[in-house]
Amino acid sequence: MSNFSRRRFVMLMSTAAAGTAVAPMGLLNARRAMAQGSCSTASFTVAGFGTPTPKLPNNTRSLGSLANTPLITLPDKFQYTAISIRGDIMSDGSVVPGNHDGMAAFQGRSGNSILVRNHERNPGGGGTVAPNGKQYDPYTGSVLNSGGGGTTTVEVDRNGEVVRHYVSLSGTIRNCAGGPTYWGSWISCEENVATPATDPRVTKKHGYNFEVPSQAGQAVDPIPLVAMGRMNHEAVSVDPQSGYVFETEDRGDSAYYKFVPKVRKPNGFGDLQQGGDLYAMVIKSGQRSDCTGASIPTGGTNDRGGSFSGVDTRGLGANGSGSLLPFLGQPLRVEWVKLDDVDPADDTLRYEAQAKGAAVWYRGEGAWYHQGKHYWVCSNAGDAGEGQVWVYDPSNETVTLVVESTDENLLDGPDNIAVARDGTLYLCEDGSGGQPGAPNFSQRVVGVDASGGLFEFCRNIIPGSTAEFAGACFSQNGKYMYVNSQGSGITYCIWRTDNRSIALNGATA
Repeated sequence: MSNFSRRRFVMLMSTAAAGTAVAPMGLLNARRAMAQGSCSTASFTVAGFGTPTPKLPNNTRSLGSLANTPLITLPDKFQYTAISIRGDIMSDGSVVPGNHDGMAAFQGRSGNSILVRNHERNPGGGGTVAPNGKQYDPYTGSVLNSGGGGTTTVEVDRNGEVVRHYVSLSGTIRNCAGGPTYWGSWISCEENVATPATDPRVTKKHGYNFEVPSQAGQAVDPIPLVAMGRMNHEAVSVDPQSGYVFETEDRGDSAYYKFVPKVRKPNGFGDLQQGGDLYAMVIKSGQRSDCTGASIPTGGTNDRGGSFSGVDTRGLGANGSGSLLPFLGQPLRVEWVKLDDVDPADDTLRYEAQAKGAAVWYRGEGAWYHQGKHYWVCSNAGDAGEGQVWVYDPSNETVTLVVESTDENLLDGPDNIAVARDGTLYLCEDGSGGQPGAPNFSQRVVGVDASGGLFEFCRNIIPGSTAEFAGACFSQNGKYMYVNSQGSGITYCIWRTDNRSIALNGATA
């Protein structure tokens, strides 16, 4: 190794160990320096918090048919409760809907946390029915007033028990993920673009974002944020420096979007309703891999059989035009193009973006803001088709691939993402589920440490269930992780028995 490489290796090791904002890049780049230009891109494991083992929830005796049953695995010195379960009666008299999905945690009273939680449901029985009648779409026929998708709000105390829970958004469809704002609200995203012309059950256009204040106390007036685009939404991350909102789209040929609100630096509920401008990310073509010298892949075919000329990030396992693994850990220069028809009659927003040179992504999923950077997941992208994690840095207008799974036994189809205070990424799997006895059987929450190494944090072990995890998020003090089991309809509250923050370096809050 040259003296320069040694110095760079030591520098990168020190930076990564400190938990930088783009932590997984640190030791990855250090390994490149050691190899003097060669690429080491295979996924690998690290110890994390240690081997997870089956554990009973602290409130197991109150769980009815699930009593005395280990529901998840966790590392040593972690405990949990299972709360606000599908079918429970909430404080407003409503029934907890199923299909728990994206979620965020906000500061409540007396150290409590307030969770605003999506429900990825279609119109029909068991939806989020608002007791106060505030329902975006009343629907028609046999699903009239059935509620469909939406959100519920759950207040949780320091013992991981429910203080109150209630319906907070009703009448939307397939609310998948979303993201918190810095002024204390949740943006809930519809992953559905139904119209009365395409679905006889609905009376309004769908495919929008909706804002839900964390302290609403009841179902809010459901006002679509039309200027943020009509598409198959997935998640958002909100930048507290600029007030911009970054959006993902769950399509096989999606764009990555930036919404610039008309209200400069929004600071309260309703500001986003004033509109704004929408842009799509362009990765500048002609960039070459620092490792192999390969040109970044461009051009390809979209979901409707048309062609595009922009950069193709999808990878070989997602019918992309080339591999992105040679660019792992390498910042790529980007710019943005403005979109005009943000509320199209059909699901065509991404095609306008492609026509203007926007980069194409495979199934944009969960998103998270952390220390000036915007992370998001592409669920089944990459050469192995097992998922990628990207991060956008607005300070220098670059985007970087920081994770690409090369082994489904290590990471199988990540969906939602959360970033802990120490920079560790937590990815909720939505993969194949594997076969009984296989390493990837059932779904997991997988961590990514500062080296880019993967570790299993918890696993669903409910008998007969391979339900995915969703909605991972952290309390304001970093001591609690909240995460949903979608198919089982359960929210878990997880914390350490030693009252320390959930941090790999053992830091206290």
